[in-house]
Amino acid sequence: MSAAVGLRITPGHRAAPVGVLVAAVLLAATPAVASTPDDPPAAQSGVPAGKEPVRVTGTEIVVTAPRMDVPLKENPAATTVVTEEALRAMPKTIAADEALRLVPGVRVENQAAGERVHLSIRGQGILTERGIRGIKVLLDGLPLNDPTGFAPDLFDVDWATVRRIEVFRGPASALYGGGGAGGILNIETADGGPSPLAGRASLDIGSYGFAKTLAEVSGRDGHTDFRASASRTFGDGYRVHTAYQATNLYAKLNFHDGANRLTAIVAGTSFFNENAEGLNIDQVIEDPRQPNPDALTYNEYQKTRRGTAGLTGNLVLAPGHELAFAAYVRETQWRESVPSSIQRRTYDSPGGYLQYTWHAGSGGVRNHLSLGADLDWQRIDDTRRPNEGGGSEGPEIVADQGIDQRGVAFHVLDRVELSPQWSIMLGARNDDIDNTLSDHLKAEGVDLSGSASFRKTTGRVGVAWNPRPDFGAYASWGQGFLPPATEELANNPQHLGGFNSDLEPANSRGVEVGARGALPGTLTYDLAVFRLLTTGDFGRYRVADRPLETFYRNAGDSRRSGVEALLGWFPCRTLELQLAYTYSDFTYDRAELGDVVYYGTQLPNSSRHAAYLDAGWHPRSDLTLGASVELQTRSYIDASNTTWIGGYTLVHLRLAWELPLAGRAAAVQLALRNLTDRHYIAFTEPDPDGNSYQPAPGREVFAGLSVRL
Repeated sequence: MSAAVGLRITPGHRAAPVGVLVAAVLLAATPAVASTPDDPPAAQSGVPAGKEPVRVTGTEIVVTAPRMDVPLKENPAATTVVTEEALRAMPKTIAADEALRLVPGVRVENQAAGERVHLSIRGQGILTERGIRGIKVLLDGLPLNDPTGFAPDLFDVDWATVRRIEVFRGPASALYGGGGAGGILNIETADGGPSPLAGRASLDIGSYGFAKTLAEVSGRDGHTDFRASASRTFGDGYRVHTAYQATNLYAKLNFHDGANRLTAIVAGTSFFNENAEGLNIDQVIEDPRQPNPDALTYNEYQKTRRGTAGLTGNLVLAPGHELAFAAYVRETQWRESVPSSIQRRTYDSPGGYLQYTWHAGSGGVRNHLSLGADLDWQRIDDTRRPNEGGGSEGPEIVADQGIDQRGVAFHVLDRVELSPQWSIMLGARNDDIDNTLSDHLKAEGVDLSGSASFRKTTGRVGVAWNPRPDFGAYASWGQGFLPPATEELANNPQHLGGFNSDLEPANSRGVEVGARGALPGTLTYDLAVFRLLTTGDFGRYRVADRPLETFYRNAGDSRRSGVEALLGWFPCRTLELQLAYTYSDFTYDRAELGDVVYYGTQLPNSSRHAAYLDAGWHPRSDLTLGASVELQTRSYIDASNTTWIGGYTLVHLRLAWELPLAGRAAAVQLALRNLTDRHYIAFTEPDPDGNSYQPAPGREVFAGLSVRL
């Protein structure tokens, strides 16, 4: 069994695996997709003609992640647009790893094959135990991050209703503060229309008890459109004690009159998942599907219920003067069972932003200047009781505290079009983040009340050069500001309750250069090379008297270099090949692991090479056949670099067939994941007790039916 697991626990270092050579061959032989310039049509969207993405202006793709509308070819940053066409190929539509598989520089680790994921960009957030750190997540313009920049999950996103995703890679704190230290994930769901009333119903089933039902209704009347959806998801998970279930409700109402647009959103989500925890190597070899014994003893799980209401708008005040705004309120009920305790939290999270933009200039020189402010608050009521086994709460309260958070930021952005070929983009932002904890328990007379405040001014500058319609290049420099997140602050190694007062913000600065374009014929490309320096990186550790809990500290500094490539080849209208490749060299200058200091070791959980090759064949207009190859090379368990997991290569197949069903338009989808039934480790966590390994499922089969009403 040990050989089949694809695991290597070995001292020292090895030569690069054969998979690296495979990735190199793929790069040399198989061009792939990018969202690039506007001529020819295939180049501008990364899909064959007639399948252009939804959000285009004329023949240009426009991105909004930089906080203003910018033609993609003029955006001086590594940015990938995932279109609706690509999103339709998702077999389960429940997690970010399906949606972002062809985005280089992004690592998504799907925990327990459900909706719990670890997501990182260029290594930012790679060691977070849960949630997303250092990445700004926007859903239809509403932020999912709290004032510290932490997004607890992506449960609010029903990926089956998403029409477009923008992924902005690299330090963007000058745009979004602590939530943008590693990049931006800007998610847009579908609008209503074009008919007055339409509907859709779908059913998806698959391996390990997976089932998802979705109902959707939409319509348009003049300047108003609406869409509402409801879905229910179940799954047993690959491992024992990894069952999950989710309910998503989402309603969106748009009013648009020319350049003016108002959007009202009401959403609700409920998510429950059992947590099997990681295994040690002996347990993996014995049975990779078993849970950690503690997971059963204490019935470890998480349960989230959340409601959101928000309003966003873009208004033209006068010619050349625009106003963008958002206001939202979000309430979350969260409960987690871990070996030490049952933790209950209530989150009340109001916030919003206001941004004014002035467009000026004439002829070849134009200026777009934006001034804005972000205001976010959060109140957390947090109680903990002992876990007496089986997830049963003991009568004693071991922690009772309230956390008040406030984030206030002001930013200025300026994009100057110097000529049709040259443009520059400048940005600066000041963040002021305050956290205050009130200890209501004061156990044994000890008051754990306290505060933690973090302030930082960050900047970003970039230049874009587009000498031809089919070629563009850019260079940028930016800073990242990553304050301690709620989860890091509230996990106090000194007491059950209170703040971890030893944490300081992690900071970064990076440069990147890139090129986008199309070669004569049917080739497209999007390439980026980056260098990122960080100080005060967060690391995870345990303490002897609380061995089953995770705590954080500023573990060290790092140097991160990488190459990101997104290539496309469209030899004819019926065939498309796409390749996303990432080379990552993430090295600690200095890192602390327990009482040992390491120099020059690799960051944990970061593969040197990653590649995803996808082929789609359309023999008929109503039929698509697809195949994918996914490759990851080995990654280390912790900063000592003495143990690692081996790399893996997976093969996936899919079929999509559109057909009439009872007079209605219908679509059937079949997907086979991990065709060769490869046993491998999906990801690891640097746990000192050795329970680091999360085995991945073997071969999986999924089938879906969608009918438009």
